[in-house]
Amino acid sequence: MVTIEEAHKIIKDQKIRLKTETRRLSDCLGFSISEELNAPFDMPSFDNSAMDGYALCGISQEYIIVGEVAAGDKKQFELKEGEAVRIFTGAKVPENTSAVMMQEKTSVAGNKLSLEQMPKEGQSIRRKGEELTKGQLVFEKGTTITPAGIGLIGSLGIQKVEVFRKPVINLITTGNELIEPGKPKAEGQIYESNSYALASACEQFGFKCGNKKQIEDDFEAIKLGIKKSLETTDVLILSGGISVGDYDYVKQALEENGVKEKFYKVFQKPGKPLYFGRKSEQFVFALPGNPASSLSCFYVYVLPFLYQLSGSAKNGLQRYSFPISHDFANKGDRPSFLKAKISNGIVEILDGQGSSMILSMAHGNALAFIDAETSHKKGEMVECLLIS
Repeated sequence: MVTIEEAHKIIKDQKIRLKTETRRLSDCLGFSISEELNAPFDMPSFDNSAMDGYALCGISQEYIIVGEVAAGDKKQFELKEGEAVRIFTGAKVPENTSAVMMQEKTSVAGNKLSLEQMPKEGQSIRRKGEELTKGQLVFEKGTTITPAGIGLIGSLGIQKVEVFRKPVINLITTGNELIEPGKPKAEGQIYESNSYALASACEQFGFKCGNKKQIEDDFEAIKLGIKKSLETTDVLILSGGISVGDYDYVKQALEENGVKEKFYKVFQKPGKPLYFGRKSEQFVFALPGNPASSLSCFYVYVLPFLYQLSGSAKNGLQRYSFPISHDFANKGDRPSFLKAKISNGIVEILDGQGSSMILSMAHGNALAFIDAETSHKKGEMVECLLIS
């Protein structure tokens, strides 16, 4: 058995070969940039107007209007002292422009322009290179591309981006008692939910499960299912069958498929029977079958590794500390990830902390970490992992 810290270190220390691919700008959301991205030109690439109004030459309150410039116009003006042109947002300002005055602060009579107030030198002009200069670092390697990032890359004229490929994920759930939702349920059966929860958790953070299988507690069937899944995956996630019961065949089936154990069992609650292994460039997480344990282990261990395989600078869920809304004592001998809800900057440890209980996790939005045999008084700070 390993500690939480040891488990994280073993996972983080895995030597991996990151794969890259070129994607269209429109298909890059959530991917991580595989190389530094530098600005190919100044942005803006020319001095332009920040608003609709008048480009002015000289500082005065009266001007003669000599033309008009719209965004995208190729007209060239070289203003003289006391001259102005009508200008629109984004349009290139003429040579010798001292300032731009918004139209709401002006009045026009014929070709004469009067201002309600004195302009200030350089006002309402977006200067060339004000946001980025040519060669400036835009994104570091490993930066995750957001919608704003896509907009920025597009504004630099880049249509294709080199990114790290995301891992292919396969998912296997095991258990004789499990049946698919929607089917009639007999006595002793339960509806299978872990595959839906785990696949959705992957999707929540920008990953996809390529193949999902439900396998009964049969050693040969599990062994064959693992064999086939390993042929098409980077990460295989199993749920159930990893404990020490008479029908828990997963660990042995992994061994017979050539998967080398990196650790088995973590000193924590929930999720003690957690397994992590490797076969060449394929990685395996075998999670407990209880729904809350399975999903908690995904958030704490699997998600950081998926980011790692994706070349991302992220290392898992965001962690913050919040004051607790009530007294709480972890009387157990293991560190615990507890289902919790953060509201108005305060965290509440929820009822229903059993490994099989998913209701409290569905109503919560965080996992509160409380060390073994540790008590917290109301108002004391508790570390939380934000799950939504």
